[in-house]
Amino acid sequence: MKMLSSNVYVGPNVYAHFPVIRHIVDIGILENYPSVKLGTEFIDGLITNLPSLDQHGCSYGEPGGFIRRLKEDDGTWIAHIWEHVTLELQCVAGTEVTFGKTRTTGTTGEYNMVFQYKQRDVGLEAAILARKLLISLMPENIKAQLQTTLEDDFDFQQEMADFIRFAQRKAFGPSTQSLVDAAEKRDIPWLRLNEYSLVQFGHGKYQQRIQATITSETKHIAVEISCDKEDTHNLLNDLGLPVPQQRMAYSDVQAVRMAKSIGYPVVLKPLNANHGRGVSIDLTTEEQVITAFAFAREHGTSRAVLVESFLTGLDHRMLVVNGELVAVAKRVPGHVIGDGVNTISQLVDIINEDPRRGVGHEKVLTQLELDTQALRLLQEADFTEATVLPKDEIFYLRSTANLSTGGTAIDMTDVVHPDNKTMAERAVQAVGLDVGGVDFLTADITQSYKDIGGGIVEVNAAPGFRMHVAPSEGKPRDVAGKVIDMLFPPALPTRIPIAGITGTNGKTTTSRMLSHILKNAGHVVGMTSTDGVYVDGQLSVKGDMTGPVSSQIVLRDPAVDIAVLETARGGIARSGLGYLESDVAACINVQEDHLGLRGIDTLEQLAEVKRIVVEVAKDSVVLNADDPHCLKMADHTKAKHICYVTMNTGHSLVREHIRAGGRAVVLEKGINGDMITIFDNGTHIPLLWTHLIPATLEGKALHNVQNAMFAAGLAYCLGKPLESIQQGLRTFTTTFYQAPGRMNVFDEHNFRVILDYAHNADGVRCMSELASKLEVKGKRITVLAGPGDRRNEDIVNIAKAAAGHFDIYICKADDNRRGRAVDEVPEMLAAALKAEGIKASQIYCISDEVEAINKGLELANTDDLLMVFGDAITRCWKQIINFNGIGESDSKAEKSPRQTVVSMLETTEPDTFVLETGMRIVTDERGVRLVSEHDEESD
Repeated sequence: MKMLSSNVYVGPNVYAHFPVIRHIVDIGILENYPSVKLGTEFIDGLITNLPSLDQHGCSYGEPGGFIRRLKEDDGTWIAHIWEHVTLELQCVAGTEVTFGKTRTTGTTGEYNMVFQYKQRDVGLEAAILARKLLISLMPENIKAQLQTTLEDDFDFQQEMADFIRFAQRKAFGPSTQSLVDAAEKRDIPWLRLNEYSLVQFGHGKYQQRIQATITSETKHIAVEISCDKEDTHNLLNDLGLPVPQQRMAYSDVQAVRMAKSIGYPVVLKPLNANHGRGVSIDLTTEEQVITAFAFAREHGTSRAVLVESFLTGLDHRMLVVNGELVAVAKRVPGHVIGDGVNTISQLVDIINEDPRRGVGHEKVLTQLELDTQALRLLQEADFTEATVLPKDEIFYLRSTANLSTGGTAIDMTDVVHPDNKTMAERAVQAVGLDVGGVDFLTADITQSYKDIGGGIVEVNAAPGFRMHVAPSEGKPRDVAGKVIDMLFPPALPTRIPIAGITGTNGKTTTSRMLSHILKNAGHVVGMTSTDGVYVDGQLSVKGDMTGPVSSQIVLRDPAVDIAVLETARGGIARSGLGYLESDVAACINVQEDHLGLRGIDTLEQLAEVKRIVVEVAKDSVVLNADDPHCLKMADHTKAKHICYVTMNTGHSLVREHIRAGGRAVVLEKGINGDMITIFDNGTHIPLLWTHLIPATLEGKALHNVQNAMFAAGLAYCLGKPLESIQQGLRTFTTTFYQAPGRMNVFDEHNFRVILDYAHNADGVRCMSELASKLEVKGKRITVLAGPGDRRNEDIVNIAKAAAGHFDIYICKADDNRRGRAVDEVPEMLAAALKAEGIKASQIYCISDEVEAINKGLELANTDDLLMVFGDAITRCWKQIINFNGIGESDSKAEKSPRQTVVSMLETTEPDTFVLETGMRIVTDERGVRLVSEHDEESD
């Protein structure tokens, strides 16, 4: 039973539209032992250790189905059992998960074991513990054959308790979880920002944050006041609200003196602590005060300790949200009730058998413990753990009534007296909290404090919600919903629009085009791409950022009001999507690339991975009707609108779609050229001539025509005005500054150079066909390469795509050979070119990219075209623009004034200033311009 590999999917993936973990497992000899062959002892042991497995429906869809599978004639295999045990362990630890799927990989004994998780580490640890349990239950003869060992002292029940505690440390606390649940009910997205309780609700500029029950609207000064119990006491006292007498002591001697001044009994508490830590109540002697002073000091962070008059009455927590009392709970400290038979220790065990009690915050109630505080109270009462209490006598094991120490809560919201309600609201408003808890002692909450007395003991920031959300008795209150409604009033948005873009080729250019359109329309755009993460046009994080991590960078940014997320196959296959749903999505094409990697061997499998982006779009999808794999994705979308893109005006399916009132972006042939046209609900909307789009090189670069059509379709589906779409496409260029590595043209030599990052057969084909369409008086030269991690046939197909379009071929390798020999890729390309009829005299093999590009530059003469398929794009571009025409690249070589300006500009990061003798070069959203020291613009 080995785990061969693991994937943690953080979002929608090929297995589910929510987070799952996939382990590829090898069960070895257990392939020969289905559950029925493992014997009844194995099955009975499994059920004994995890009796709740009887609730698993499995393939039968009803409770008991999984147990039935274990016992039926053929049984089931250990990988499937492993999946169910992993799920159940998470459930026992307080995380409700139900989805699992185990299927063979096609290799004997190997399985894809997929299971749902809520917290990554808990899911991974559950699978490890499940494996240990299953091994421990194996018959001895089979266990001896397994190539694994298990600790001799393996104790599943102890391991389970440790796992539950581990899960509780990793899981949200009950208050945070209730807020997350309330957000999900309101369809508000959320992101966990750390391993604790810091959570973002909403996306981008609409986000709000919480930490436990502190919100992004909670004032810092209010929290400081609430944490200083003396300041809180004085504020409330000055408003005439009921509070106990209070003094502050810095020594036990002072504490005794103040207790006498106030009058016994008294309460001692730390100046700044919470959850009842360090509090001692009903103190009646000097010795008790001295002991309590040390106890308070131990649990507080200040030297000061508060001495208060002891108020009698029942402890109530009154929760105020946004100025309104929303819940009241009567809290009872953890206690036992005598029966005249059992000892106190036995009574604790009996109480802890209540299924509502668990470890920590695992369940509604927390288990009682005979810890230091309980033993101290027993000693003060002259009791021991072995004492048998008389029938119906109550003994409190805690001084305070916190649920986290075993207390219980009774809902009193509907019966609280109006005077007490007003009092609590005034107290929280006085402190200044948006969410505050008032600890109020009174004999009867249904009667006014003005009549029967009572007092405010504390006002708490970050009050716990568990006692209100899941009281021990009474009606649960949706207090978390009140907080979410405060943060997100119904009329306000909670999420920014998201456009997800995938495909084999063109997704980066399409993403950049769409981002440019949206920026011109006034948006602050967050974009992910193979170049990096961009916010409002500025590079934020450099690198290939097309996975879930980069998506969340954008969605977390408080400046962003719309997201354009390029999503690549690798990120989806490795970790899933970084968002649960998008507003619009596009799949541009599905072509042969990266096949043979991560279990994706066919175009159909590749399409299935890319289809995830389309499946999670809720409003519109934009699909390439000219690509059969994209076209089939229409059957898998739940989006309201399908917008087809076609360059074929005779496309019969698109024609029927248009006639039925559907959306489409069509390339229409006209006497003046090709027109991008939008059809929607029977309306014919001519958008833009392709030769007016700079990125298409007067309409000749058909792949960029198609990219522009997708960008237009996406922007239209996002509701952007036609004028903004037209202006965006007219002003988008493929300069190195605006789209590095995407058809960058350099015309400052006496020959033209085009640099492109195309690295698969389809991309090379598009660029090679462009080379043939361009008017070139001289010869056509290409520097050609293929990534080393592609299949042999993929590298051969790259050569075939370029064959016949150039006069000279320089075959090179990328810097990273990716497992290939130094000259292997260039030699394969050369051999494939020769097989296509290219003469040996037309082919050069130069492995190093720098040397290969330099050779191409040397061979190029006046009016030639050099097309470079580069890998290290920035280095390639600098090498091209700094070439001095003498056979080497030298940035210090003499250049024309214009060439000097272009060189300096193109090798400078965006939005910087380049000083140049009385002039400066400015690059910003207005483009590129020369500006004098008097701020006068030049041509």
